[in-house]
Amino acid sequence: MSLEELETRVKKLSMRATDAKMNLHDLAEELPVDWEKIPETAERTFEIFKELSAARGALKAAKKAAAEA
Repeated sequence: MSLEELETRVKKLSMRATDAKMNLHDLAEELPVDWEKIPETAERTFEIFKELSAARGALKAAKKAAAEA
């Protein structure tokens, strides 16, 4: 994946992560309504942030490799 593609991926994942975080926040604000959705919403949020973290790591490594080349 090119540096530009990695940057685009991180940007998209950042937007998804923000949306997921807000969904989790909104769910918490409305408790006890829809408490059954906590595990699903939390898992989705966790997975998106996990993917974002990996993408950021890949981008950092790619930038470092490009700087050394």
